[in-house]
Amino acid sequence: MNRLPTETLSPLAARVDDVLALYGYEIGSAIDAIDAAVPGYGGLFDPNTTDEEIRAAVEDVLAAGPPTTQDLSPDPEGVDVVLYVDGSSRGNPGPAGAGAVLQVDDAVIARLGRPVGSNAENNAAEYAALHLGLEAVAARCAPTAVEVRIDSTTVIDDVWGTNEGIASAAPYRSEIAERIAALPACEWTHLADSDPNPADARAAVGADIAALGP
Repeated sequence: MNRLPTETLSPLAARVDDVLALYGYEIGSAIDAIDAAVPGYGGLFDPNTTDEEIRAAVEDVLAAGPPTTQDLSPDPEGVDVVLYVDGSSRGNPGPAGAGAVLQVDDAVIARLGRPVGSNAENNAAEYAALHLGLEAVAARCAPTAVEVRIDSTTVIDDVWGTNEGIASAAPYRSEIAERIAALPACEWTHLADSDPNPADARAAVGADIAALGP
């Protein structure tokens, strides 16, 4: 997948996002690669790892190029895909991340996450999460239908309803509309706060990355 749009990120967080794009936004695989490049026993989120060590590790991973293998299942065709999406913003606005999880027959085929912005609103993160998930569906699947499971009524009312949406949706709205229009069928299910959403954890890690800096 190409690197997707973000709001303002620190130079360090932006370079970590470059690694995520290199790994198709498979957040676990990308972070494992960075951790392996950090000297000693540290890692991306180890409090003893300095910004300079993270930056050097990220540059090493980017210089190595795309992974020869990725933690991906074979591209599913002619199946129904369930797409969980979620956004997270600490402080709203604050460090924000987006997460998406793709499932086929209850089997996970992708666990995705990324930073959205160092000082972004939760609504922007929710749109970014839907954009991230739909881009992954387009890149990896040829489904007969997609069910989007989402807790943001703002996004639901904009994308599938009649509301005009919000200004922070601008970087994502047209691409979301194009991806949905290209699908044979795409419906949504609203998740209550009490409903499990596996994308939530990936969005939280994305927010952690967005908080990196400088």
